[in-house]
Amino acid sequence: MAQSDIEIANSVPMKPILEVAKSIGIAEDDLTLYGNYKAKIDARRLARLDKQKDGKLILVTAISPTPAGEGKTTTSVGLVDALTHIGKKAVIALREPSLGPVFGVKGGAAGGGYAQVVPMEDINLHFTGDFHAIGAANNLLAALIDNHIHHGNTLRIDSRRITWKRVVDMNDRQLRHIVDGLQGKVNGVPREDGYDITVASEIMAILCLATSISDLKARLEKIIIGYNDQGVPVTAGDLKAAGAMAALLKDAIHPNLVQTLEHTPAIIHGGPFANIAHGCNSVLATKLALKYADYAVTEAGFGADLGAEKFIDIKCRLAGLRPAAVVLVATIRALKMHGGVAKADLGAENVQAVLAGLPNLDKHLETIQEVYGLPVLVALNKFPLDTDAELQAVYDACEKRQVDVVISDVWAKGGAGGRELAEKVVALAQRDHHFNFVYQEDDSIETKLTKIVTKVYGGKGITLTAAARKELKALEELGFGHYPICMAKTQYSFSDDPKKLGAPKDFTIKITNLKVSAGAGFIVALTGAIMTMPGLPKQPASEKIDIDDAGNITGLF
Repeated sequence: MAQSDIEIANSVPMKPILEVAKSIGIAEDDLTLYGNYKAKIDARRLARLDKQKDGKLILVTAISPTPAGEGKTTTSVGLVDALTHIGKKAVIALREPSLGPVFGVKGGAAGGGYAQVVPMEDINLHFTGDFHAIGAANNLLAALIDNHIHHGNTLRIDSRRITWKRVVDMNDRQLRHIVDGLQGKVNGVPREDGYDITVASEIMAILCLATSISDLKARLEKIIIGYNDQGVPVTAGDLKAAGAMAALLKDAIHPNLVQTLEHTPAIIHGGPFANIAHGCNSVLATKLALKYADYAVTEAGFGADLGAEKFIDIKCRLAGLRPAAVVLVATIRALKMHGGVAKADLGAENVQAVLAGLPNLDKHLETIQEVYGLPVLVALNKFPLDTDAELQAVYDACEKRQVDVVISDVWAKGGAGGRELAEKVVALAQRDHHFNFVYQEDDSIETKLTKIVTKVYGGKGITLTAAARKELKALEELGFGHYPICMAKTQYSFSDDPKKLGAPKDFTIKITNLKVSAGAGFIVALTGAIMTMPGLPKQPASEKIDIDDAGNITGLF
């Protein structure tokens, strides 16, 4: 019987984290240890590395995700191990998992098989407490808002226009819409309220874009918590909240250092979702990886239309980053689902379904090559039931775009199963390219939205609800028109309808609401039925998670 991911993770001895750090030149004085196998890297170290040459940044993204799975994190981990195999100095920079998906659908998000980051249980469960600190800072601000109203409301905050929500790092649909402050004056002022999941908090986005404590505080001060009775924004700075919030985040701002199963250094920090936030690990983590390695591997959440677009138009734009090459992850199983095959029938050979699903892969490749202007290859995670005819269909399609396809076997073999992938990535990263943003900073908000939809999604344009058009006008009047756009859209489709798989045509994206994350420095465009507080499935992954008397955890996969 095959071992589970957690069994594999527990079967491989880890190296002391000081030894892992030393392998890439991180001094012990720059670390805060969290036991033998986890540490935080002092983010202030980055300023002292300013004159050190950056390595090459490799972005791992994927086709539109399906329930069949693509294996983006597994591929990323396997790739960084494979780069080490071929003699390259490599580091991976990843996001931290959210407890919501861990107990909801995924059951874990640290890679898989022999391509994992460890200690796997710690990374998936609490880790170094970063998310708890973010939740505490978020909820401190929420408490200060209601406290200010309770004690006379000198800022004249309109309780009907408070936009700041409390958060909890769990999928809990019951908390999406609530009424609080009940049972008399002593308990506050009654109002409609709600919770988001912690990874949807603007503070998560701010932490992942901040470059220092001073930058963090400046961003926190800009957070708009709502509006007063004259329609003027009220900020966290107005509430004198930023200093205390930053104090709660004093440790969380420092990136976390762990290792892969093959002892390659892994910097894991931050975890904003890519369908409701910008979906990338922190700028500090990525920049540290670039200073300490010749090749820094990172991933952006979901497909190249969501995570990669935000990686480029938000993170790269704000942080001055430039990818050298892109790896697009796909599976035959996922392509067949995009071609209309049910999950239960994926085991049978179906070349026609692969051909029907290939437009999804092709559209992502087109976007990476022609819109982002970056060199790309396809990493195909091979499953035992994939047939030669199905694989050939992918080879033929990619050949038309002059894109290499590499079979990745890192799940079963770790870095050894990705040597060809690593060699191809190194060669790809040497190519000249013409890196482009999807839109320009001085484009109007509506133009930015339209360019994302037409150039990246392949749609014909946008429609704005009356509320969204009113919000757009207000945001431009308030001086936020130059901000980049963070599209909150389903990850399953290029469109805003999760049922439209493959590469749909002639669709429009309906923008239902626009709101500014002034501290993070972007505008969030809500589309379709996107939610900022997920719910648990009928059979949550938590049902299979357990711990024995010896402290051994099972069920994380």
